[in-house]
Amino acid sequence: MIPEHPSVTETNPLEDRESDVDDLLAGMWSDLAARVHGPFSFRFLMQPLMGLIYAARDGIVDARRGRPPYFWTIFTRPGERWELLLEGGKAVARVIALGVVMDLVYQLLVFRRLRPLELVVIVLALAFVPYLIFRGPMNRIARAWMTRRLRA
Repeated sequence: MIPEHPSVTETNPLEDRESDVDDLLAGMWSDLAARVHGPFSFRFLMQPLMGLIYAARDGIVDARRGRPPYFWTIFTRPGERWELLLEGGKAVARVIALGVVMDLVYQLLVFRRLRPLELVVIVLALAFVPYLIFRGPMNRIARAWMTRRLRA
């Protein structure tokens, strides 16, 4: 039996992976928070605003067609879920594409490398999430406005 050298310690590979994931996520969140005040910070206003504009447009179309609110339908009608998500993705595709380009440029300028996970998080959070959240309320507002207008 060979005695173990005192400087050699056994490590658990699972703990190492958890630590790596924790480090990755902690670094990602600090990088995401730092983006608010860095270059291209205007996109934190412009991308959600564009998502809201597309949400308003599509919410009004939904109201005219008598369709139920978008976000609610995604959860309550599983058969229509993917079709609706694809429709929403197509609606904000330009905003998402512009967000990808802006974030790629930002990452190359600031980090000097690409961070794909951060890119996906930023682009979806800034463009698609506002669209997803506000399309249904815009449908309801448009429907209420159209109903009130018909009664007058």
